[in-house]
Amino acid sequence: MNHHVPEPRTAIALAAQGVVLGYDDHPVLKGASLTIPRGRRVAVLGANGSGKTTLLRALSGAHPPDEGRVLVDGQPLHHTRAGLREHRQRVQLVTQDPDDQLFSADVTQDISFGPMNLGLTEPEVKERVDEAIALLAIEHLADRPVHRLSHGEAKRVALAGAVAMRPAVVLLDEPTAGLDPAGVSEMLAAMARLEEWGSTVCLSTHEVDHALAWADEAAVVVDGLVRQGPADEVLGEADLLATARLTMPWPLALLKRLIAAGRLPEGTTARTLDEVSSVLSGD
Repeated sequence: MNHHVPEPRTAIALAAQGVVLGYDDHPVLKGASLTIPRGRRVAVLGANGSGKTTLLRALSGAHPPDEGRVLVDGQPLHHTRAGLREHRQRVQLVTQDPDDQLFSADVTQDISFGPMNLGLTEPEVKERVDEAIALLAIEHLADRPVHRLSHGEAKRVALAGAVAMRPAVVLLDEPTAGLDPAGVSEMLAAMARLEEWGSTVCLSTHEVDHALAWADEAAVVVDGLVRQGPADEVLGEADLLATARLTMPWPLALLKRLIAAGRLPEGTTARTLDEVSSVLSGD
């Protein structure tokens, strides 16, 4: 079934500014700043425990910073009941483990949970649920019990629950983790449809090759701080990646070797297999 999907809320710019945040008096973020411009793909990278998830949770409003602030279009997020209610209609976080978010009996019920909590009428809730199901291409899952979903299906259903809130920004924590190649392709297709709808997508990952191919900007979380910039520049910084316990994406590593050997001119760049093939074939 095909549903007309309306434009979401007006796009917003989201940022963390000097955020200090930790648990049990142990700071994980120590003055981290991150900017998610309207319509830009931002990949947040770092080793396990570096603070990627903590940063996304701060941006979502789930954790108020100990110091620093979260900004929406330059205005501070207020961690009041009213402020957070408004924020969660504009910014949605989808966690790495869908079991953390799925708790209703079936898929349709689960997706309807957020819109129902907004106090919408039954027809309005149904409209949003139908939109989300169509956008994520999960019509075949609509009536399925949540406990009978595969891991990849559960991830897409969790994303549909966020989409039903019609957010301007979607924060995805490790969206491709634990997925087989087909599941990764389905998730990337869902993300692309979400962007076509008008939402800005930011994801966290430790998969450097995927981040390079997908993102406009990369933000590496290391030692409680963030280094952000164009993806091919940030992910080409060998010292930064070593400190962050990440490896350089293979396209950049290969090109660096070929440039060093004099086989390619300085400044040659490529981010995907097709682009590397084009460079090597001289196209």
